[in-house]
Amino acid sequence: MFDLNLNVLVVDDMASIRRILIRCLNNIGFMKIVEASNGEEAISLIKSKNPEIGLIISDWNMPICTGIDFLRRVKADPEMSRIPFVMVTSEADKSQVLEAIKSGVNGYILKPFTPEDILNRLQEAHKRMK
Repeated sequence: MFDLNLNVLVVDDMASIRRILIRCLNNIGFMKIVEASNGEEAISLIKSKNPEIGLIISDWNMPICTGIDFLRRVKADPEMSRIPFVMVTSEADKSQVLEAIKSGVNGYILKPFTPEDILNRLQEAHKRMK
């Protein structure tokens, strides 16, 4: 499992979904959580390195910078590419899942989700990275 002391970045344009994800992450044991409402805001936060981000959990469908575009930018940047990236989305289409995998996603969580789904997908993503 990921180190529970990591700074986790939760990115979603809906504040209610961010709150649900943060509550799930808190229940797992993550306490250092920051949030952004879109990929552009998230990129700025990551590049500021305050705090140093150790895990990204991002929605796919967002304005300004979509989750898939955000993923591509993170994985293409040598300074950010090492950060584990988990996509949370209602997009279950096989072509979109494959697109995320090809873009470097480390895990994929489908909405609606339970706290157990979050925990299981994070554990799977961590195993895949080793």
